[in-house]
Amino acid sequence: MTTPQNEITSAMDLLDENGRLKEAGWARKPLWRYDRSRIRAPWHRIKEWDYYAVLSGDYGLTLTLSDLSYCALVAVCWLDFKKRTFTQIESMRYLTCGDIGFPPSSESGDLHYEDSKMKIEVEIKGNQRVIGIDAPAFVSAQGARGLAAEIALDQDPAMDSMNIATSWEKNRRAFYYNRKINNMPATGSVVIGDHTYPFSPRSASACLDWGRGNWTYKNRWYWGSLSTMVEGKPFGLNLGYGFSDRTPATENMIFFDGVAHKLGQVTFHFNPADYMKPWTIDSDDGRLNIDFEPIVDRNSALNLFVIASIQHQVFGYMTGTAILDNGEEIKFDRVLGFAEDVFNKW
Repeated sequence: MTTPQNEITSAMDLLDENGRLKEAGWARKPLWRYDRSRIRAPWHRIKEWDYYAVLSGDYGLTLTLSDLSYCALVAVCWLDFKKRTFTQIESMRYLTCGDIGFPPSSESGDLHYEDSKMKIEVEIKGNQRVIGIDAPAFVSAQGARGLAAEIALDQDPAMDSMNIATSWEKNRRAFYYNRKINNMPATGSVVIGDHTYPFSPRSASACLDWGRGNWTYKNRWYWGSLSTMVEGKPFGLNLGYGFSDRTPATENMIFFDGVAHKLGQVTFHFNPADYMKPWTIDSDDGRLNIDFEPIVDRNSALNLFVIASIQHQVFGYMTGTAILDNGEEIKFDRVLGFAEDVFNKW
């Protein structure tokens, strides 16, 4: 039997006047109000980020925008699933301490970043998130120079999303507030060199990982995501675990036709010596079973002793079954998604 989870159903402040998480749990909408000024922590413990993954059949694009306080990291990654390659361009800015200007809400506010390597704009226009990228310094794995993107993501305001607020058990001032939005159809294109890669809502879908938090120093997490169509309806998965106290709630959800269905704990089974070997993913309530066939391991390793980040974000095909709250079984076959194993000292 799985542990009951605390569903939040009304809006509230995320933190009290002492900087402690008011109530841990999960929600179908972003009901917690985040106020950075309420955080009671050393400046370097505050982490804010937006991450987008836009996948379309044979290729995909990811965009990372993060302010870790001691530095900001912005990264654009192009994925070629036919050639099984990835190419990433990164930019860092030091001692930012929140100066990048991440908005306090996942539903409003724009982001802009510019330096000699790239210019990034993310704007929310009604029910669309519009991503603009100009990265002239980008060089693909095949040698093509320059990357420019203009992609609009449609977000259905009635659709459920994954929202979670948890703390580290010994210190409720250390918290993790996160929203994940699946199943956003994508329209636009990416131009690399002289080749244009179209994104059509018939075949391209995106997810957003929106996070704000006061983090402890050392953490390892596992996250997986899938967004596709099954039986002509949007179907998605958000799966994650590994850090903070998840007793009040997990972030594991099935999405079908805009409605969230809550899962218990999940486990990723893989070979950490070879991330390209097949994985399996399952849940303790028996409602999720996935065979995962890797295509590309988007990996990186930074180890500066005090600061470290070892990342394996593995993209590939997921095949399996998911059982909704009403007992209906959804089957999916070789659907493009990803699962990751990340260790940070930050």
